[in-house]
Amino acid sequence: MDTLKTGTDTLFLLLGAAMVLAMHAGFAFLELGTVRKKNQVNALVKILVDFSVSTIAYFFIGYTIAYGVQFFDPADVLARHNGYALVRFFFLLTFAAAIPAIVSGGIAERSKFNPQLFATFVIVGFVYPFFEGIVWNGRFGIQDAFAHLFGAPFHDFAGSVVVHAFGGWVALPAVILLGARHGRYTRDGRVAAHPPSNIPFLALGAWVLAVGWFGFNVMSAQSIDKISGLVAVNSLMAMVGGTLSAWLAGRNDPGFTYNGPLAGLVAVCAGSDLMHPLGALVTGAVAGVLFVTMFTCVQNRWRIDDVLGVWPLHGLCGAWGGIAAGIFGMRWAGGMGGVSFWAQVAGTLGGIVLATLGGTIVYGALRMTVGLRIDREEEYNGADLSIHKITATPERETVA
Repeated sequence: MDTLKTGTDTLFLLLGAAMVLAMHAGFAFLELGTVRKKNQVNALVKILVDFSVSTIAYFFIGYTIAYGVQFFDPADVLARHNGYALVRFFFLLTFAAAIPAIVSGGIAERSKFNPQLFATFVIVGFVYPFFEGIVWNGRFGIQDAFAHLFGAPFHDFAGSVVVHAFGGWVALPAVILLGARHGRYTRDGRVAAHPPSNIPFLALGAWVLAVGWFGFNVMSAQSIDKISGLVAVNSLMAMVGGTLSAWLAGRNDPGFTYNGPLAGLVAVCAGSDLMHPLGALVTGAVAGVLFVTMFTCVQNRWRIDDVLGVWPLHGLCGAWGGIAAGIFGMRWAGGMGGVSFWAQVAGTLGGIVLATLGGTIVYGALRMTVGLRIDREEEYNGADLSIHKITATPERETVA
């Protein structure tokens, strides 16, 4: 029976890891469909190589920082219990690799390739695991301190703050330090529109992300005996709430409509195991409006050229999700209880501070040393030709 249990748990978590791995294809196609045609190849290559660099950084450094586990034992030791420990690493790696995938969307179309890979290594190897270990492994006694002060530790079941808000707030200083794309904002105060280049690919990316999210949330239980249909339905309701509110607030704009479900799913991660489905619906609906409102404000009023709106989508909606868990997770709101509003606020703010500080240090150091962005001519020609020497749809073949 023990072998059956560990085998089932391993399969359960492996399926979750595969679903979240597929979400990285969603990140790639969401970015591909949003950026201009001359930067589509760059989006595809960057997401894949970033994931590979994240794997190396997390395997050798990050996972040890977060959980105190390393994989230098003989293979027969690693294979014990059906290799569950290895699959758990795989599953949590797909979460860690979401951080550079999030950042990628904000800095698209004008960032250098290799400096971003270096930033990925440092953030996934050192910065992200520090916060991950605090929240999900009780490192450094901070969760115990929260439980003592507020009556409950900081609760983030599937990563509204640990993954999404963290990624969004790491991205914000990167976007600001990089500066706007040339021609995005004119001297006479106008904003030059750069509409999505391919709505079908944008929609495909959103759909792949939304489907994979059910592995992201449900499989965060990490063992079959803890699986919860409540998590699945709460994810569904938040997705629907985010879609409808973003569709309404965005006045039927397809870009807003297809980012709406993602906003809702980002927000529900933290409390998906605690909330009543109606609370999840409200959480998602608020996130959809929050994304549309803040994306418009950031782009047009504050003139921060966050290409995919990753700070509003992940940074702000993730922070809202962390706080929402402390509202709709309470028994008076129909939730399961065992959560503290003030612990949620403190944990969310702590994640924001660490992410913003980490992003500022990493990207600030790169800007001062090797630089962050390609030169003006390369940007004009597009990252596809400048970096990869090919466009997404070459119009002619080379004559032999």
